[in-house]
Amino acid sequence: MSTRRKDSVREVGRGMAGACLIAVIWELSARGFDLPAYVLPSISTILAGLISDARALLDASAFTAFEAIAGYGIGCVIGLSLAVLVTVLPIVRGMVVPVATAINSVPVVAYSPLVLLWFGMGVSSKVVMVAVAVSFTIFLSTVAGLDRVDRRSVDLVRSFGGGPLAILWRLRLPTALPLIIAGMRVSTVRSVLVAIVTEMLGAYGGLGWVIYQAVLQIDFVKVWAAIIVASTISLLFFGVISFVERRFVFWR
Repeated sequence: MSTRRKDSVREVGRGMAGACLIAVIWELSARGFDLPAYVLPSISTILAGLISDARALLDASAFTAFEAIAGYGIGCVIGLSLAVLVTVLPIVRGMVVPVATAINSVPVVAYSPLVLLWFGMGVSSKVVMVAVAVSFTIFLSTVAGLDRVDRRSVDLVRSFGGGPLAILWRLRLPTALPLIIAGMRVSTVRSVLVAIVTEMLGAYGGLGWVIYQAVLQIDFVKVWAAIIVASTISLLFFGVISFVERRFVFWR
């Protein structure tokens, strides 16, 4: 087994051990202090709720996962394309970067009522919201990465007749790749979060809708069960991008 794979196994083992420790402390605290379910239900109670509502939670999680992944993919394409555009055409940077920074400075959830009004209560509005949130994160991280290239290397490529596209492909993108992947990794959690919050504001399904309905029914065990399922989706999504990072950004 290679050193890199051993490190990955150790990292997963430490994460699982930490999760088990938190679960044990949670269970003992909830039972030891006899906390009511609306304050903090025990882990065993939540697991029982997960089993009893497994079908509904699985359907809801598939709904949310599709919204998050679809919006994530669209957001990545938009963010990368805009970053490359402002890098290749510096004249555009002065117009795009201030606007993107201003829009990104407002919590993305603030745009939810408008997006729901424009695109309706279905899947489209959630995908759009996730795409908006992800695209700005990817755009800013990619621009920062593309600007990190060594000017001396750029001059060297130009001396050999390399144009802007050659510089972009051979120098800027390899230099920016660690920051691009870091932005993609952060965006995984953000995509699931934005999808769920938008579902809570208006939807026909998904984990956010389940959480909202459970709160109205004062079923806090179901709320926690949906939260755990959402956390699992985020961790799996995060793990996939982390694997891609270790596989393709090996020099980091």
